[in-house]
Amino acid sequence: MTDTRAGRWLLAVVALAAVALVVVTLTAAPHEDRTWRSFLTSSQAGVAVLFPVIGILAVTSEWSQRTALTTFALVPDRRRVLGAKVAAGVVLALFGVVFGLVCATLGRAVAGFTDRGAGTWSIPGSMLASVLLAAILSIILGVAFGVLFLNAPLAIVALFMVPSVLGILSDLVSAMESVNRWVNPGPALDPLYDTGISGVEWARVAATMAIWLLTPLAVGTYRVIRTEVH
Repeated sequence: MTDTRAGRWLLAVVALAAVALVVVTLTAAPHEDRTWRSFLTSSQAGVAVLFPVIGILAVTSEWSQRTALTTFALVPDRRRVLGAKVAAGVVLALFGVVFGLVCATLGRAVAGFTDRGAGTWSIPGSMLASVLLAAILSIILGVAFGVLFLNAPLAIVALFMVPSVLGILSDLVSAMESVNRWVNPGPALDPLYDTGISGVEWARVAATMAIWLLTPLAVGTYRVIRTEVH
């Protein structure tokens, strides 16, 4: 995730996006929306979009760069390799949220100093936990698609194209609108970036993750374990 050129550039883009979106919130958002909580939500947009790509590259790089034989010769149990990458993803998600919180704090401080902020210095602990959960799910979602396809371009296209198609269908067909909220990871994960998530919204998170994370991860893990390395 960090020792390849693509990984480093993606992490740099995530960091720059966090800073840029905090600045945009500070300068362009309505005065009442320039709260500490809003700054945190803005800082996580890059995490939500790009962390799945980092998760994909963490898995597919071995197969695309023909280093799988070296990796699995050093650690024959491929499940340990995948487990280590999932654990690394969780750690990276934590760093992403911490960095976003730092950016949000600086943005709120500048807003208060220049009389451009509103509200109090408060972010509910439940929101911090749900934002961290969203970051973790985003990166493991990428890992799941990576092990399913073992091909970075194909996994990235599938990860972004299918939800987009579902969103378009929900806009064109009214009957698809309610279905989209239960099967599309984008709308399902959006409430995690706000406070007061309801039981129905938690159920939607669980349903979409069963479709988009658990199923591809299980199938992909079986595929990695059984695939011959040449």
